[in-house]
Amino acid sequence: MKHILIVEDDISLNNGIMLSLKQMDYIFTQSYTLREAREHMKHNTFQLVLLDINLPDGSGYELCTKIRQFSKVPILIITANDLEIDEVTGLTLGADDYLTKPFSLMVLRARVEALLRRSIYSSSEVYELEDFRFDFQEMKFSKRDREIFFSKTEQKLLRELLLHKGNAVRREALVDRIWTDGAEYVEENALSVCINRLRNKLEDAPGTPRYIQTIYGIGYGWMEKV
Repeated sequence: MKHILIVEDDISLNNGIMLSLKQMDYIFTQSYTLREAREHMKHNTFQLVLLDINLPDGSGYELCTKIRQFSKVPILIITANDLEIDEVTGLTLGADDYLTKPFSLMVLRARVEALLRRSIYSSSEVYELEDFRFDFQEMKFSKRDREIFFSKTEQKLLRELLLHKGNAVRREALVDRIWTDGAEYVEENALSVCINRLRNKLEDAPGTPRYIQTIYGIGYGWMEKV
């Protein structure tokens, strides 16, 4: 069960966030100040931190910086600060996402799910499959001990396919999970192009792939076809 730390001094909003996410079977620790948040982090392991910036005893940016000194836990900033420089500052200091108040609870749930999904990916550090070794933590990839180089997008796509190894993943789901930079429009053939690049780097015969299979009408999957 995922443990989420909510750092928000507005009691009503803090409770509202917890109630909104509670139906998703997460557990929560609520903090209303930086001091409380630091104490909770000393004694607990969290899978996600929801962090307000304007707190009674200081700035959430300070806590964000401290967290990044010892942890890779996903951080979602939730704040009324809506200037571009505020968002840039938060992301530069190590936050993974930034949500401006007021926000839809539906959007919040979607952002939380996306961040937790990414954290699952990062825990799956190494895959060793037949001739392949994929180390996503160190970003080192090889086939028959020969190093392979992937772009960040190719790494995301490969990780997504491996996470669902043996199953088809819908095209729409792959696009949503891989192109997560906020772009409103992704070219229709972007996924197909990225799949072809992966096949060219991984398959002995890219035209008749053994591993990265097209599941017609659905999407793609890492199927290890014999």
